[in-house]
Amino acid sequence: MNVRLEPAPDEDAQLMLAFQQGDETCFEQLFQRYKKPVINFAFRFTGRAEVAEELAQEIFVKCYMARETYRPSARFTTWLFRIARNHCLNEVRRQDYRHRTEPISEERPLAGGASPEAQAQARALERAVQQALAALPESQRTALVLCQLQGMSYEEIAATMETTVSAVKSLLNRGRQTLLKHLEAHHEM
Repeated sequence: MNVRLEPAPDEDAQLMLAFQQGDETCFEQLFQRYKKPVINFAFRFTGRAEVAEELAQEIFVKCYMARETYRPSARFTTWLFRIARNHCLNEVRRQDYRHRTEPISEERPLAGGASPEAQAQARALERAVQQALAALPESQRTALVLCQLQGMSYEEIAATMETTVSAVKSLLNRGRQTLLKHLEAHHEM
């Protein structure tokens, strides 16, 4: 008996559907394509590179295990980042979260030819942005990360967050205003 599937809305969804049918190489392609964006997404939630990499691995394991539940009713990235969002939120809500993690290394290289002073300023700005993001309510932080760092449209963010486009616009507006206030306060220090 042939089961006819609806056409996938994007190439990634087609890869996921092929993976559902048993083609493991398709999942590897998706993993390679979205490994860095998922790590970056997790980093913006946790502020810790090592934890972000661990969370990304866990997110992809969840995707692998949930392959049978995937339906191409929206873009693949909507499904992927919904899983990522829920997993990251669960992680940061854990009571022992702060005690399990370590801060980002101060020794991470920045721009190759930048002076030590410029590198120190860039690190300070990066810390200020990360602290400002961490201080945002979860919904505003999620919307900003999906929009600014993942390049998702308002519609994709709404689907990922299971809310309306107007709610996403409001979250983004409030989040940007709050971020600016935090960064202005940091700049005045």
